[in-house]
Amino acid sequence: MTAKRVFISGAGAGLGQALARLLAAEGAQVCVADIDAAAGQATADEIGGTFVPCDVRSVDDFTRAAAWLQDSWGGVDLVINNAGVAQMGPMEKTTIDDWQWIVDINLMGIVRAAQVFTPLFRAQGHGTYLNIASMAGFLYLPNAAAYNATKAAVVALSETMMLELEDAGIVTHVACPSFFRTDLAKNMRASDADTERVTKRLVERSRLGADDVAKAVLDGLARGDRHILTHPQSRKAWRMKRWLPFDRYLAMMRKEIAKMDARMAQRPKNL
Repeated sequence: MTAKRVFISGAGAGLGQALARLLAAEGAQVCVADIDAAAGQATADEIGGTFVPCDVRSVDDFTRAAAWLQDSWGGVDLVINNAGVAQMGPMEKTTIDDWQWIVDINLMGIVRAAQVFTPLFRAQGHGTYLNIASMAGFLYLPNAAAYNATKAAVVALSETMMLELEDAGIVTHVACPSFFRTDLAKNMRASDADTERVTKRLVERSRLGADDVAKAVLDGLARGDRHILTHPQSRKAWRMKRWLPFDRYLAMMRKEIAKMDARMAQRPKNL
């Protein structure tokens, strides 16, 4: 990893915090950005970095962060668009307000960052974006329409950035982790109690934690992977979706989801 000056949104906890720790350990200057000032400052203090407040729904916050990076560090080499939220529940029960909330953060947060940081990257003659999407951008589970749609949009946006910005020396990568132990469920919106319970279980019972996923993401970045897929089982499922006739893929997914539902139904509801 060669980036020396790094900006990470949503770095006060979870994957963003894990990425900040690893990058700082590699010697990078890390600018920790978060809407939660206490959490962001704590992460910055821990790693010897700098905290800047940033709500990804605000172009002004990104503009102030970019100005600070330019004035204090002479620019930035790597921008990690990590901040994100989850909304789960049946599509017909998901409110328009919830749709607008998740789109504004998961998708438009990256759009705002790109509009602010791309001119800075162009002036430098180089720069790297790492956009954090999800395997939900490729493999769509039921009761997650809004989350699936925003993460698929992040993949599409990232691939568009690859096409549009490379001639200016700006490289884009997109990371697509599957379920892992993180704080995502803590701030999740859910349309019903059962969906919330199942989603939190999937997160809490995941084999990998944020540190594991952060290492896989940075390893993929170091290899130059454009799509960084952190979970072996998800890579296998993605290949099957690409290679199988789609009806066979849907049938396979329905069987897997039925097995998962059966396992969940056998467990006490308070777990």
